[in-house]
Amino acid sequence: MLPTLLIVDDEIATRDGLRAALEEEFDVTTASNLEEARAILKADAPELLLTDLRLGGDSGMEVLDEALSIAEPPVSIMMTAYGSVDTAVEAMRRGAWNFVTKPLNLDGVELLLKRALRSRRLETENKQLREQAPDPAGLGRLTGKSPRILKVIDTVKQVAPTRATVLIEGESGTGKEVVAHAIHQLSGRPQDKMVIVHCAALSPQLLESELFGHEKGAFTGASQRRIGRFEQADGGTLFLDEIGEIDATTQVKLLRALSERTIERVGSNTTVKVDVRVLAATNRDLAAMVEAGDFREDLYFRLNVVRVVMPPLRERAEDVVLLAGGFLREFAEENGRPIKPLSDAAMACLRKHSWPGNVRELRTAIEHGVVMSNEPVIDVKHLPAGVRGEAAVPTPERAGKIDLAAPPEFNLHALEIRTIRAALDQSGGNRTHAAELLGISRRTLQRKLKEIDG
Repeated sequence: MLPTLLIVDDEIATRDGLRAALEEEFDVTTASNLEEARAILKADAPELLLTDLRLGGDSGMEVLDEALSIAEPPVSIMMTAYGSVDTAVEAMRRGAWNFVTKPLNLDGVELLLKRALRSRRLETENKQLREQAPDPAGLGRLTGKSPRILKVIDTVKQVAPTRATVLIEGESGTGKEVVAHAIHQLSGRPQDKMVIVHCAALSPQLLESELFGHEKGAFTGASQRRIGRFEQADGGTLFLDEIGEIDATTQVKLLRALSERTIERVGSNTTVKVDVRVLAATNRDLAAMVEAGDFREDLYFRLNVVRVVMPPLRERAEDVVLLAGGFLREFAEENGRPIKPLSDAAMACLRKHSWPGNVRELRTAIEHGVVMSNEPVIDVKHLPAGVRGEAAVPTPERAGKIDLAAPPEFNLHALEIRTIRAALDQSGGNRTHAAELLGISRRTLQRKLKEIDG
């Protein structure tokens, strides 16, 4: 079933063009004005919204407000031919996920919509996890039997019932957010919300408003007061992911919030008391950043009351098959497939791989295996080529008969052909999956295949 998309634009040529370009990947509905959009939003609750800023006598901002008012709001993207920083800031402060400027790059729009869809589904998954009854140990997906992960679990159990700020360090993909969820679940206040802020995803101006809120008129586009994430998390937990990416000004305000348990909204001189448990995570070396003058030492010590270091998966080999089993059940249920065991050869392959992408890479590999296996078991051939130990780009013999006028490493066209064929081989001929592996749209892949076959 295709994800649902509502396109709102008062120009019929734009609506029809976008529908034609996107209908292979999305179930597209269109509207020409606010009234039509309102009716569709209430009746169908689409997953995605792509709306123009100027709609004749209406405004895309009004469409955005309508979208955010429904029970399950769509992830919203604003289109504008009048692109400016002020317009973008206002749209995103009012709840837009992102914005694009006209004239549109259709491939770029398609990729942006797919990223928006993934963002929505991750948020839905996190919400469902929070609403589920806690597991007996309260540890959620934090599991394993290796000495290093058992040490992490012991620390989590010790620190969770306290109010201490926790700094979670580790490489990308090791499961730092899983640790944060476990601490919150065992904190004694799991019924209260856990609010997550991905610091690296926001500009300094947006991040400050996101954390502390703003008053009406605080800046251009601030048409109403906004409550920030600190206030939203009052009584619960605030998880600041990628804390090493915040700028110097925000570091000062964050230090005050941690020290005094008060915040000030942007544009206000009034302090607001907040009761928030702060957890922070980073894949950077904050101590080295302090020495280099890129991170405040006083803030570092405020954050680093208790330090939890998530080990890379290559240092907890005992946990690979255990984690894989959990992912097998998860993705079998998600994709409507029976739960299949891993073959002995597949398990040996998983144990042998070095997992540079850590648990996140393992999770992706198992999902690939679940989707690609049409046999009673998941075997080595059903795992991604990189996990099997094969080169991402096949040799010329495997790539097919290519008459190269120059050595492969110097022939960009030949290299592109081999890369595309490798992606198709890894995806089992599924062009949509191959396009995602290549980081391009399905339409671009189809065009390139026509060029190759032509």
